[in-house]
Amino acid sequence: VQLQASGGGLVQPGGSLRLSCAASGLRLDDYVIGWFRQAPGNEREGVSYITRRDGSTEYADSVKGRFTIPRDSAKNTVHLQMNSLKPEDTAVYYCAAALSPGLYYQLYGYWGQGTLVTVSS
Repeated sequence: VQLQASGGGLVQPGGSLRLSCAASGLRLDDYVIGWFRQAPGNEREGVSYITRRDGSTEYADSVKGRFTIPRDSAKNTVHLQMNSLKPEDTAVYYCAAALSPGLYYQLYGYWGQGTLVTVSS
């Protein structure tokens, strides 16, 4: 089982980035897929998740209205669309898979490697 997060980079404040989480060895539709982030010196923070059945979503208050988590079942990929980025969004972003929904990282048993997002002018 492998999750691969990609799409990070340097973006100016107010800009957008689209992260991707691709999987091998599991179908993302069968799991809750979450996105987390960790800035230096901070704890890992839950950003968003999408559930495995009805595809309902949840967002941390800090990103609500700016981020979305679309799923592409045909490509076995879940994205994190990030708009109106702020410097405080700078972090390493991770995707993860779980059987139960929630923004607590302890729920997630499968993790991808992180991708760095830097928001700076």
